[in-house]
Formats: sequence, C-alpha cells, structure tokens
Amino acid sequence: MSMVLDTPHSAMASHAGQRQNLMGKGQGPGASNHLGGEFLTFRLGAEEYGIEILKVQEIRSYEHPTRIANSAPFFKGVVNLRGVIVPIVDLRLKFGCDSADYNDFTVVIVLNIRGRVVGAVVDSVSDVLELPGDAVRPAPDIDASVDTSYITGIANVAERMLILMDIEALMSSADMGLMDSAIG
Repeated sequence: MSMVLDTPHSAMASHAGQRQNLMGKGQGPGASNHLGGEFLTFRLGAEEYGIEILKVQEIRSYEHPTRIANSAPFFKGVVNLRGVIVPIVDLRLKFGCDSADYNDFTVVIVLNIRGRVVGAVVDSVSDVLELPGDAVRPAPDIDASVDTSYITGIANVAERMLILMDIEALMSSADMGLMDSAIG
C-alpha cells in the first residue's frame, strides 16, 4: 500500500471525499487564525494526532527497515525508497505508548521536512481534516519536565480530541538527531 501525495493540490483532491469541514454555526470563511488548515490525522495508541498535510509526501505500508547499530530505540533504521535512503522513526516508541505492535494497519507516513525525507511509523492513518482556526485551542501548560514544544494545539472533532503537532519541530529536535540544527 502506497498513497503518493505529490503536491498539496493532489493531496486535497485525492481526499476530497474524506475531508470534513468542521465549521460550526455562525462561522464564516474569514473566521480562522494561523492554527487552522488541513491535517492528516493518525493514531498512536489510544490518542489521535494531526500533522499539517503539506509536510506529508506519501503514506506507505510498514516494511522492516535495516537497523543501525547503537541507535535510539525509537529509531527503527532506514529503508530505500526509490533510491533515497529514508530514516524511519517509530512515533509510538518516541512517545512512550504502551505497545508498538506491527500489524496490517501499521503505516509509515513519509514526510518532507526541510527538504529531507523522513518516515514516521504510526498505528494507522485516519483521514484528512480541514480545521478552521477557531476550532483549534492552544495546548495546555504542562509541567516543565514534559516537552510539549511540538504540540501546536488541541481540536475537539466529533466527540474526540485531536492533538495537533508541529512535525517539523519534532523531527528537527536535537534528541531526534535527524536534522542538522544549522539548517534553517
């Protein structure tokens, strides 16, 4: 299974039937702020997350990567994707989920972060949602010992909570070791 999202426009067109407009009563097209937009939603354990669709290159079924010795437990290894060596990070392990079982629903979201291709393993991909800015609330302040710098907001979507992430900030963080901090 591989779903290629070549451009933002093809991503929007290929998911037109799946997208949900979450604007409520009394909200018009101008009622948005910088937190809104289109998000690919996915599951990690019992939680649902969303990332900006423009960062997604494609979605692929999980294949076992080639392990790199002495790497962090969440770094699963590398795969060859049409001639490009792609590092694979298991977000379930990175976020300390109870289990990280690999099954038919497990997928790799291939991301393009600052011109670098990176894969993120997730339990499953849900859909593409269009969220108006006023549907997104700021992330709550949490104990300073918990790094929430990559969380951009929380949205309430049809009786479920959606945690919105800045996937670029997460993948670029020093503990990930995937990006050169000098690249800006």
